[in-house]
Amino acid sequence: EEQVVESGGGLVQPGGSLRLSCSVSGFTFSSTPMSWVRQAPGTGLEWVSTISTGGTSTSYADAVKGRFTISRDNAKNTLYLQLNSLKTEDTAMYYCTKFVGVPLPKRWVPASQGTQVTVSS
Repeated sequence: EEQVVESGGGLVQPGGSLRLSCSVSGFTFSSTPMSWVRQAPGTGLEWVSTISTGGTSTSYADAVKGRFTISRDNAKNTLYLQLNSLKTEDTAMYYCTKFVGVPLPKRWVPASQGTQVTVSS
């Protein structure tokens, strides 16, 4: 059974940092491009970032470019997202997923629980 479990979210002040982790099992992580997606309260799902299988190629939404860094450790089956210079508008539930396309498919929904990031003073 495929499973992804996100962790590392929390409450942080504007300008602060967090590191999200995603532990993966049930599929060949090292052969799978991966993404982070988020959903702010009352809004739709938003693609955040994608990383290639080997980690050498990354892409970011304009809203997070220069502040967030995606990375992966294939030996540990783990995906990461470093969030720096956080803004209140980054408040959202963050989901880890196999790459499903950009833009996200209209009817796609995350299969995992996500981890909540709240940016507030």
